Amino acid sequence: MSEIRPFPNAPQIRINPRLILSVLIGLFLAVGIFSGVYQVPAESVAVVQRFGGYLKTENPGLHFKLPWGIDSVTLVEILRQQKLEFGFGTAGATNRYQFSDYHEQEGEKTMVTGDLNTALVEWVVQYHIGDPVAYVFNFREPVPTLRDLSQAVMREVVGDRTVDEVLTIGRQEMETKCADRLRELVAALNMGVHIDQIQLGNINPPADVQASFSDVNRAKQEKESAINTASGNYNQIIPKARGEAEQKIKGAEGYAAKRVNEAEGDAARFKAVLAEYVKAPEVTKKRLYLETMGEVLSQVPGKVILDDKASSFLPLMNLRQVEPQPQPAPATR
Repeated sequence: MSEIRPFPNAPQIRINPRLILSVLIGLFLAVGIFSGVYQVPAESVAVVQRFGGYLKTENPGLHFKLPWGIDSVTLVEILRQQKLEFGFGTAGATNRYQFSDYHEQEGEKTMVTGDLNTALVEWVVQYHIGDPVAYVFNFREPVPTLRDLSQAVMREVVGDRTVDEVLTIGRQEMETKCADRLRELVAALNMGVHIDQIQLGNINPPADVQASFSDVNRAKQEKESAINTASGNYNQIIPKARGEAEQKIKGAEGYAAKRVNEAEGDAARFKAVLAEYVKAPEVTKKRLYLETMGEVLSQVPGKVILDDKASSFLPLMNLRQVEPQPQPAPATR
């Protein structure tokens, strides 16, 4: 029997092994080249690892690494300030560890104070990465670890204070204490993270006692307002009274000094007159008489001074003209 071939007129396909190998090698090299090129953003650095071990740190720009898993790159944002939110969450966050879900937020902000009361504390931790190598290699999950440390530090600080301090006057001190304590921990653990600051948000009592606490705060505010008003009135009235008293005292002292000086002057003048009188009593007596009469007679109107030897002073009396008396008007009928 003759062999029957299907499609006897079909062209025969010849396979070139060298061409296929060349194409595969070219694709392999192209994939390697394209996968080895990477870009580092301006606010980041690249921690390069070779077979899992640290190789180098690259600055922003275009770089090349060995492909096919030989080199791996971890981008670390070192120039960006990041934050962690506790007890609440801001929508649109790019960091998936920035805040936890709603159920965990309730547990985060519920804390027990030193006097065994409960307070709802919200806060924010702002930080940036200072050592990218330590950040990548020292902890498998550095940000969740930082969240746990932040919660532990805040609970420690809140637990050392009364509920009144936590809710009212202790905010700034708590922020400073928490930041210092957290910096000590991240430095001791060499996490590669620098804590910029800690900001306390809303601090409220539990919902069951919030109304009562609001009443207490309102009473305290009214008390402070009354004290401030009284202090203002005191500062306004007392200095004015002191100034008036000081003015009167100065006036009295001035009047006293004036009277003393006048008395001393009169005494000195009297002593001087007495000394001259002792030297020439008649002359002094006559001078004093003339001065006294001059002062007295200068105040007397219409005076006439005559010589004691004059025989008569009647002719001198007509020196003053007699004014005519007005005539009475005739009576009318």
